[in-house]
Amino acid sequence: MGLGYTLSEELRFLGGEVLDRNFGTYEIPSFSRVPRIEVVFVKNDALAPQGGGEPPITTTGAVIANAIFDATGARLFRLPMTPDRVRAAIAARPAARLPDAAAAPI
Repeated sequence: MGLGYTLSEELRFLGGEVLDRNFGTYEIPSFSRVPRIEVVFVKNDALAPQGGGEPPITTTGAVIANAIFDATGARLFRLPMTPDRVRAAIAARPAARLPDAAAAPI
């Protein structure tokens, strides 16, 4: 679940059946739609080689959902976090959870 999945990809279901069974209907992000990633290799002979891509991306959805909540007071529980879902969550948020600009630390 990388950034692309969090913001755009969605596996659709209908009555428990997967609707997107091939890449003809399942849209995945292309290179033109994802942010540029800069890779830096660091040599460290004290550590054995390890994977580096999977562990950091597992929290992406929660991080973005918490950023949206922090900015708007609206909770999102479903991926992808599309603009329509963000607007709907903002419209449905409880009045008591509205951000208070006066209470923000300076």
